Amino acid sequence: MLDQNKAKKFLTGHIAIVGVSSKGRGFGVTIFKHLNERKFDISAVNPNGGSIDGKPVYKSLKDIQQKVDTIVTVVQPAETEKVVKEANELGINQIWMQFGSSSPEAKKYCEENGLDFIDNQCVIMFTEPIGFIHKFHKWIWKTTGQISKE
Repeated sequence: MLDQNKAKKFLTGHIAIVGVSSKGRGFGVTIFKHLNERKFDISAVNPNGGSIDGKPVYKSLKDIQQKVDTIVTVVQPAETEKVVKEANELGINQIWMQFGSSSPEAKKYCEENGLDFIDNQCVIMFTEPIGFIHKFHKWIWKTTGQISKE
């Protein structure tokens, strides 16, 4: 069960979203736009670079000039395995592996290296205000005990 207070902790400070396409498509873009609209302190990362909503898309985590507190991965599991290693090298110890981006290897690496992580949870469910679909999804997860009631 995910403690909602842990999720809130992960969403403070500077957040790097890995897997944001400057082409404006995909769930990484959805997360980026959702957090940006809610005034979160965020950066976008994609090896192709570019820009989105007037903000640069960095080619790697090491290109971000400010301290990153949390990484949200919205990439294939094999790529997440590389991202968690890079995060560890950069001293970033909070990793949020969005649905579909986690792998047993990435989780094991986090555990073995003392990185705090959340996996298979949707970051949007924890960023108020949320729309009906995510609010309903969150209610289901609370009801079934997959996340704490608060």
